[in-house]
Amino acid sequence: MSGHGQQDTHHKGIVAWWAKNSVAANLLMLCAFIFGILGFSRLEQEVFPQADFNGASVSISWPGASPQDVEDQIVTRLEETLADLDGLRRMEGTAREGVGYVNLESFQDYDIDKFIEEVKLRVDQLNNLPQASFPPQVQRWKQSEMYLGIAIHGETDRMTLKRVADELRDQIAGSVEGGELAEVWGTLGEEVSIEVSEEDLRRYNLTFSDVAQAVRTSSINSSGGQIRTDVGSIRLQTRNLSDTADQFERIIVRQLPSGETIRVGDVAEVVDGFVDESLDTTYGGEPTAFIMIMPPETMHIDDYSKNLLAFIDKANEELLPEAIRADLLFDQADMYRGTMSIISSSALIGTILVLIVLVLFLRPVVAFWVTIGILTAFAGGFALLPLFGVSLNILSFFAILLVIGVIVDDAIVVGENIHKEVELGRYKGVDAAIIGTQLVVKPVIFGVLTTMIMFSPWMLLPGPERQFTAQITYVVIAALSFSLIESMLILPAHLAHMKPQKFDGASGVILKVQRSIADSLIWFAENLFKPVLELAIRFRYATVAFFLCLFAIAVGLLVNNIVPAAMMPKIENNLVIARIELPDGTPFERTKRVSEQLSRGVFKAREVLAERYPEVDEDIVKDASIITNERNIQSFIGAMLPENRPEGLTTREIAQVLREATGPIPDAEEVRFDFAMNAGGGGVRFALSHPNLDTLQEAVDMVKEQLSTYDTTFDIGDNLSSAAPELRFSLKPGAEALGVNLQMVSNQVRQAYYGEEVQRLPRDGEDVRVMVRYPPEARQSLDSLDDLRIRTPDGRAVPLSQVAEYDFAPGINRIYRRDRVRSAAVFAELSSPDVRGQIMADMNEKFWPQFERRFPGVERGNLGDAEAEMEMVNSLIMLNGGALFMMYILLAIAFKSYFQPILLMMAVPFAFAGAVFGHLLFGIPVAMFSIFGIAAAAGVVINDNLVLIDNVNRRRQLGFGAVQALVESAVNRFRPILLTSVTTFVGVLPMIAEKSVQAQMLKPMVVAMGSAVAFALFVSLLFVPALYAVGAELARLFRWLWSGRPYQPIGESYDSDQVSGPSDLDDHIHQPAE
Repeated sequence: MSGHGQQDTHHKGIVAWWAKNSVAANLLMLCAFIFGILGFSRLEQEVFPQADFNGASVSISWPGASPQDVEDQIVTRLEETLADLDGLRRMEGTAREGVGYVNLESFQDYDIDKFIEEVKLRVDQLNNLPQASFPPQVQRWKQSEMYLGIAIHGETDRMTLKRVADELRDQIAGSVEGGELAEVWGTLGEEVSIEVSEEDLRRYNLTFSDVAQAVRTSSINSSGGQIRTDVGSIRLQTRNLSDTADQFERIIVRQLPSGETIRVGDVAEVVDGFVDESLDTTYGGEPTAFIMIMPPETMHIDDYSKNLLAFIDKANEELLPEAIRADLLFDQADMYRGTMSIISSSALIGTILVLIVLVLFLRPVVAFWVTIGILTAFAGGFALLPLFGVSLNILSFFAILLVIGVIVDDAIVVGENIHKEVELGRYKGVDAAIIGTQLVVKPVIFGVLTTMIMFSPWMLLPGPERQFTAQITYVVIAALSFSLIESMLILPAHLAHMKPQKFDGASGVILKVQRSIADSLIWFAENLFKPVLELAIRFRYATVAFFLCLFAIAVGLLVNNIVPAAMMPKIENNLVIARIELPDGTPFERTKRVSEQLSRGVFKAREVLAERYPEVDEDIVKDASIITNERNIQSFIGAMLPENRPEGLTTREIAQVLREATGPIPDAEEVRFDFAMNAGGGGVRFALSHPNLDTLQEAVDMVKEQLSTYDTTFDIGDNLSSAAPELRFSLKPGAEALGVNLQMVSNQVRQAYYGEEVQRLPRDGEDVRVMVRYPPEARQSLDSLDDLRIRTPDGRAVPLSQVAEYDFAPGINRIYRRDRVRSAAVFAELSSPDVRGQIMADMNEKFWPQFERRFPGVERGNLGDAEAEMEMVNSLIMLNGGALFMMYILLAIAFKSYFQPILLMMAVPFAFAGAVFGHLLFGIPVAMFSIFGIAAAAGVVINDNLVLIDNVNRRRQLGFGAVQALVESAVNRFRPILLTSVTTFVGVLPMIAEKSVQAQMLKPMVVAMGSAVAFALFVSLLFVPALYAVGAELARLFRWLWSGRPYQPIGESYDSDQVSGPSDLDDHIHQPAE
């Protein structure tokens, strides 16, 4: 082909047009930055993405009903009605005293609105619920993770504190941007309690029903319509709704024939206070109410946090009474800022290191424009992110760090090839830019496409996890899409002005030093790497076997738990949340003593850490908020921000110190000190199901006993209700003669002790119940049963003991059901997440077979992390299998070969092997984030393999022998392959070296990516050529066996001294990619 005709061919196509039009390229780059800035400014800010969990809860209240009755008459009937719902994934039920719940989880891809409508329709059709139960309530699941907490505390009464907290909540919701969903926690609802004395009832021959009916008929507001007169309409109104204690006490209960009037105040004391529940909330030892801020629909956590902090300062200065203060309880924006700062600084340092490497081994102008290309690709990616609904969060920033290596890879392959054309003097200027780019169009495009396919399974997961992992996929796709545009259209236009290097002038000495460093890489490839490669190809079967053995070793390290796996790594919080649960029936005084023990433990932990780290001036453990109710204690314990802590001090360690300082709580059913944002599913958790509670209890005890045998487990517990004592009533013989039945006895006992709801008052946006019942001293004493009188139909009052007998019996306070069978959860926390795999493997091998022989009817399953991991792994196996198949089809079509795609895809298993070796070296478990690192590394290495195999194919089509083509291509492409691996590694090196607490969450990803790329470098340069040679030899052997063509071993024509010059390859290698 003539030079003129050849030039005409090269100057056609989209690459040539953009390379020749630098104005268009610069305008496109400018647009990328402008729209990137605009897109960046539109992105929401949040710690983690808001997730919609597809599901609904159905609840039905049946006041006073026992858990067994709730299970039989509410929960099981709901289950029967909803069991065959379309889209139903899982159903769980709970029966407690007075209320039943059924939680329905739908498949993530199912239309949630349609699902909710079908649930409501079926629930509305239920006609066999108890008459005394309230209408069913259907609620769609919503994420309720608060991002900021405020403690309102001071030495004042609880009612004043509640009113102040309500007022502040209303001001925050109405005037502070970001506080629209503020909620008050830690306070009781208001209630008017009409506390009737049994003695006064007998004195006036009254019943509870008499008092209740009097209040119900006298305390009313009602409309009587209107009278339309000639002068206008007059409304008819009755307004006598009582609202204060005095107003209720003046209500007339009965008018005696003597003219005496009996009022409510004569037989009862009216208390305008709180509902009859036990609750104590403190912060720093003072009475407290909390305001929790939930994230609004549009989230900008940094700005919203500043708004709320300013409001707290204003409240303390202007709004609050002198005795009350508002203090920040926790702020997730601190985690956002700290983590973003670390990722941003690591990315910046990594980019600078990449620039330094490129300056050393390429020309400074190439290094400069490649670096600008990286920034352009990210700017273009930010312009696209709003279209995907991505926010600025830890995961999306994590993805930005992840994809740097792949973006650098594209730019280096193109830039290095253009530089090589200029360096060898084959072409100059625009011609070099066009031809250098066209030569690598095919590998770069297919490298980007295969990387996108590698990440695509994460946006197709079936569970709610997809809403988190998809953010990473979207960032990768957006950044790679514009990276392809930048490397194919913009970068060539910038490098089209590159001229042969000159070494005169003031900078000549520096340029000569730089050139000698760059040339040393080529010298290394030709004089040191080439002999090693020739040796690897000569002993190709040994080379392949060696690498396969390394892969087998990596698999063995993971399977045998030498390198542990923890798919769901704990994401450390800036606070510790303590949860303590005591047995059913525990006196509130005992619960308060445990609460005080926890409070003392907080102070002791503060002292322990102060002694351990004397160089730290401020308290590492902050003030604790403690919420104490009947049998549960929950505490938010603040901790020093990670960036201010002593090096290496984690929230996990702070939680452990708090646990030790608090000391043992022998009667506690559950004690947890959660240090992670995703706490609750950690440790080991098992689900056991069986219809018989006694059998279920025995099975639970056996599992707990096994868990206690491991040194690494603690806080072992279950969610089966402890046996709380209860009194069971039965009718005495002869009671019917008095006209009394068991229903009457039950109703009157309920009126006395639980109370009868008379009405509800609207007050400050709440419904305040009005209850008629015994006073507290009677409701808290068993002796009062002796004084209780049962009213007969003829008006007589007889002692309860005359018509009924009652005995103590063990009762159940709650019943859990899973997929329509009674179930229980057994759980244990672990001293380290690394040991979970060992415990699970040991139980699978030794314990569960024995368990199944003893309890053949008990169904079991995993809960928490283990359940989520199993579901995710099963989904990923299927989805990744499909992704690999798609990659194979894509590459097979592109290379017109069945075998070569296998060569290219060898990057995937060996990236995995390299990652496992890296985790072994750094002593960290393989986690979900590690898989992202492996996927990114595989994308880099597939790109390297594409560049190598594409070059080999071009030489083979010119008539070169297999070995000759392999050696020359590997030596020829040694520099770009090495540079892509080295720049990817140094790009994540700052994060690998980062020792801060926030960086530990990302360590698995960067270690996996860095070590995978480093290991896969040898795969691309040694294993792939050796495997190619094996494949070529087997193909010749097959042709000999099939067609009788003479068999000739490969490599016989190989000449190590043969060097193919530019003219030898110009007719084919320098043609545009097909």
